[in-house]
Amino acid sequence: MGDASNSGQANIQADVSATELMQRASEQTSRLVREELALARVDMTAKGKHAGIGVGLFGGGGALALYGGGALTAAVVLALDHVMPAPVAALIVGVVLFGVAGLFALSGKKQVSRAMPLVPKSTADSLRADAETVKGAAKERRRA
Repeated sequence: MGDASNSGQANIQADVSATELMQRASEQTSRLVREELALARVDMTAKGKHAGIGVGLFGGGGALALYGGGALTAAVVLALDHVMPAPVAALIVGVVLFGVAGLFALSGKKQVSRAMPLVPKSTADSLRADAETVKGAAKERRRA
């Protein structure tokens, strides 16, 4: 009779232990997800800040280059005006400028395609490592 009550207590302790383990696993998973989201937020904030500054500087430089390009274009047309009629000079300069613009656009497209996809690399690497750790722990538990 004593054996039956002892085995009943052992089952209750095993159930409590399993319950505690599940609760701990749930808490650890929640903490891990929160930490990974915080890491992703920090990573993407830093990338966004650098991208925003870069885009602003790029836009400012582009605006100034537009004014400078206009002045140089006018100077080239005026210089060619001494050799040929002004409309022909303006047409030649315009065609050359469109050709250079096309080359720049193709080069820019290639650079943008190199930047894709925009994924927080450190967070993705960390998540892969976490998944491998969990898989390894699960395999070890099954063996035990």
